[in-house]
Amino acid sequence: MSIRCARCPIRKMPLFKPMTDDEVAFMESFKIGEMTLQAGTPLLSEGSNSPQLFTALSGFGMRYKLLASGKRQVLSFVLPGDFIGLQAGVMNQQTHSVEAVTNMTLCVFNRTELWTLFRNHAERAFDLTWIAAGEERFLGEALAAVGQKSAYERIAWAFARSFRRLEALKMRDGITVPFPFRQQHLADALGLSLVHTNKTLARLRDRQLVSWADGRLSVPDIGELEEVGLIDESAVAPRPLM
Repeated sequence: MSIRCARCPIRKMPLFKPMTDDEVAFMESFKIGEMTLQAGTPLLSEGSNSPQLFTALSGFGMRYKLLASGKRQVLSFVLPGDFIGLQAGVMNQQTHSVEAVTNMTLCVFNRTELWTLFRNHAERAFDLTWIAAGEERFLGEALAAVGQKSAYERIAWAFARSFRRLEALKMRDGITVPFPFRQQHLADALGLSLVHTNKTLARLRDRQLVSWADGRLSVPDIGELEEVGLIDESAVAPRPLM
């Protein structure tokens, strides 16, 4: 059974900006159904087009690019609330791939209704622009981390950013949040070898800054981890949900 937007389990979380009744009603007309993916299933492939747009309702995924050499660059991890497919929706071609890392449920939207959104729902259209700007901001921060921070600082940055986001999604249990990715995913996101990643994780663990095992990430002192990751802004600002 498809969940109505009015009863969305993540919409009223503090991480997301409130919607008016009219905006919720439009989103219910914009949404055409839901899709369930098994772990490891591709959602969008580089070079493809799609008539649909998606919001992750539950589960975890990743965006990545494959180079001609076979090497993979993970662009970002997909968490609940993330909007997927805008690039193909606007540019008619996807320049990266999206894959489910765990089982996922996605809200599905009709791409042709984007014009209706921009024509008749200015605030929702601005929210979509905000999401695109937020992605640009994150990719800039990630590029700075990969290009200018040490491996130790990069991993601390990635863990701290992920922990704060998952905390804002009400997934924190004590000092622990779910983080069902593999070391290879983390290495591919941060431009590190798997061996270097493993050694750096051991250093962080030895300093009791993080513990990552069995798909759970434990952070005893998030403020200290943010200092190590050279993060200036720790608060997660409210963001729109599509």
